[in-house]
Amino acid sequence: MKKFALLSLVALFLTAYAAAQCGSNCLFYAGDLDLNDPNQNGLANENDAIVSGSPYGAATYQNFTLSSNSTATGLFSNNLSGLNPTTAYWEIRTGVSEGNGGTLIASGTGATSNVATGRSDFGFIEYRNEVDGLSVALNGGTQYWMAVVPQDVNNPNRSFNSNTDGLNSVGSQVNNQQFFNSAFFGANFTNANSQGTFPAFSQGVVGTVPEPSSMIMLGSGLVAAAGVVRRRLSR
Repeated sequence: MKKFALLSLVALFLTAYAAAQCGSNCLFYAGDLDLNDPNQNGLANENDAIVSGSPYGAATYQNFTLSSNSTATGLFSNNLSGLNPTTAYWEIRTGVSEGNGGTLIASGTGATSNVATGRSDFGFIEYRNEVDGLSVALNGGTQYWMAVVPQDVNNPNRSFNSNTDGLNSVGSQVNNQQFFNSAFFGANFTNANSQGTFPAFSQGVVGTVPEPSSMIMLGSGLVAAAGVVRRRLSR
């Protein structure tokens, strides 16, 4: 019993730590940049003076599935980048497959953060580009694809979406279901693995879930359980 309780507490800690990497109200996060993967530079994810187009020059699409109905209030992508974007273009889609963009659920252009994550590789600093202020209803159990493309149209530099092996991930995604779309590179929703080995892109969703009181009750229960374990171990 003691061993099970301790393992539960460790799992709770790891979940909380992973959520902290994603941010508050994290619904999904594919994971941190994989510094041990030779493909960690990812694929082009940009709209700039070199790779341009409408509404973007190149975009990476990461799939995700939420466990319950939720509302996405923000989307982000982690990019190894030399850009200094103030805006980003974003999309959420369903039904994406090879050569097929599926159904566009929501899209737009909004102000973006450009915050260094503390990671870097291939001569680039990694930045988190996030658009907030969204209100997109998402159904639990439905597979979606998301893109967040930083825009810095006069900058003659590059941006690559970070590749991840799932470190500190939150939520559910399916490997080999990431896509790359770019008229500039002649790619029409091409499976990302045809461009290299890309198990997942470092992208995420923040938002809210219904019945927050239930989550508070769950958290209170976990705290109470931790107190019981501490008292038992002190005997």
